[in-house]
Amino acid sequence: MSAAIANAPAHDHHEDHGHHHKQTFITKYIFSQDHKMISKQYLITGLIMGIIGIAMSVLFRIQLAWPEHSFWLFEVLLGKWAPDGVMSPSIYLALVTIHGTIMVFFVLTAGLSGTFSNLLIPLQIGARDMASGFLNMISYWLFFLSSVIMLSSLFVESGPAMAGWTIYPPLSALPQAISGSGTGMTLWLVSMAIFIASSLMGSLNYIVTVINLRTKGMSMTRLPLTVWAFFVTAIIGVVSFPVLLSAALLLIMDRSFGTSFFLSDIFIQGEVLNHHGGSPVLFEHLFWFLGHPEVYIVILPAMGIVSEIMSTNSRKPIFGYRAMVASILAIAFLSTIVWGHHMFVSGMNPFLGSVFTFTTLLIAIPSAVKAFNWITTLWKGNLQMNPGMLFSIGFVSTFITGGLTGIILGDSTLDINVHDTYFVVAHFHLVMGISALYGLFAGVYHWFPKMFGKMMNKNMGYVHFWVTIVGSYGVFFPMHFIGIAGLPRRYYTNTYFPYFDDFANVNVIITVAALITALVQLVFLYNFIHSMFYGKKAVQNPWKSNTLEWTTPVEHLHGNWPGEIPAVYRWPYDYSKQNEDGEYVIKGQDFIPQTVPLQENEEELNH
Repeated sequence: MSAAIANAPAHDHHEDHGHHHKQTFITKYIFSQDHKMISKQYLITGLIMGIIGIAMSVLFRIQLAWPEHSFWLFEVLLGKWAPDGVMSPSIYLALVTIHGTIMVFFVLTAGLSGTFSNLLIPLQIGARDMASGFLNMISYWLFFLSSVIMLSSLFVESGPAMAGWTIYPPLSALPQAISGSGTGMTLWLVSMAIFIASSLMGSLNYIVTVINLRTKGMSMTRLPLTVWAFFVTAIIGVVSFPVLLSAALLLIMDRSFGTSFFLSDIFIQGEVLNHHGGSPVLFEHLFWFLGHPEVYIVILPAMGIVSEIMSTNSRKPIFGYRAMVASILAIAFLSTIVWGHHMFVSGMNPFLGSVFTFTTLLIAIPSAVKAFNWITTLWKGNLQMNPGMLFSIGFVSTFITGGLTGIILGDSTLDINVHDTYFVVAHFHLVMGISALYGLFAGVYHWFPKMFGKMMNKNMGYVHFWVTIVGSYGVFFPMHFIGIAGLPRRYYTNTYFPYFDDFANVNVIITVAALITALVQLVFLYNFIHSMFYGKKAVQNPWKSNTLEWTTPVEHLHGNWPGEIPAVYRWPYDYSKQNEDGEYVIKGQDFIPQTVPLQENEEELNH
């Protein structure tokens, strides 16, 4: 059944890696050049950063629910920043800043692209490894270094960055502005510069691998949607990340070398600063030129993962493969011309605002194409409701509910009213944060057998899913209402505004939901770690899937396939395909792997 055909010798040029010399612990597990090991390194680092990011959100949610109350937990964890157990406004801003930075860049970008691009691109296109294993290793270690620097900023005497995860000047540009504008801000900028270098190395590697190392027969139209998503994500990263790098470098120059790129005519405590001619709005343009494509750098890999898992677990071909690929390309293009919708309240020219409104509403079309295609893939399918499938369906749910509010925020006249309220927090977290996390969880449950050779516990997965989906809606759904009522975001307490007293109970409900949702992630962590060592041994193709990664042996070897790389004859979504007699093409099997030759051989297979 393997139907492996001798492959062109060009594809075997790094077949000998790791086969003839014995690997030490350090070369196998630490400075590994094997894409499968590097994907595990990204995943485990991303999960550790995720624990830290979620813990921060729990701390500031407790502060919002019970402001000015004393908590021993604050005193233990925050020390001088919470005298007598009462959180100070400064550390509240710091927690929000570092939480946002960690979740957007270090968990979702690295946890999705870093983990699954590394794991799946070579396996699904039929390559021995990435184009450059060495560059791949360097990109992970730069990511690790940037994570360590970001976390080290938490222990600086003057505190970590406190200017919000968007680090707008002048707060971020003047070291004397607030305590978090000092060393902590410098460490933030250094960390992000190293993170961007890591992302660029990774992205270039992914692009070159997809273009050059596909196996015989693997045309672009036979690529799984996962690979299309990772490939286009890498292209967006190469286009937009350097812009944030330039913004960070110019900000470092403003902070340390007396330039005035983002500063002009500023007074601090009666002192006139020697800055002329700069513009903080210029920084906003540079930041959001990365910041909006970044949303899609996070969500596109999740979309690819969900498409693959849904088709496999619906036992149906994906609906509208070419439309799905076209929508990925359209999203990539449009994502680079909508950044101004983050800046409707910055005094933008109304005509320019109308242009950004138009492009923003336009991006709803390819997003809707994807949503309809997922729903149609599920329609009348033979649904296998495992945890990976449940999280994929949860992804579609949160993506649609979060996307609907995006239509409101994309309209400049409506956005101005709710821009600085919890309405934006609700939209952003549902459509990007929660949806992307669901994509990450779905991918972990689905490809865990490929990564670790073991199966995760299904029942724990069900508990994890149901509590998480109810809890996360419990957190973000009520925020829409308090946002429409005008409750401002980024305030550490609202007790000074009697108008908002009525919403105090809503904040308590949101915080309780957040605590429950955070706690149930421990079930996932336990399941993940326990299954890694003691889980049931996985078979080679546990989900009866068509893609090439399931043709490799369960035991990992550097080079992926022990012999020749299999050739590909068909697209990856031939599920439940029947012949004229109403029988499955391969007797007793409702799937046809990509390695099975096309029609002329199908009659032979049936006998």
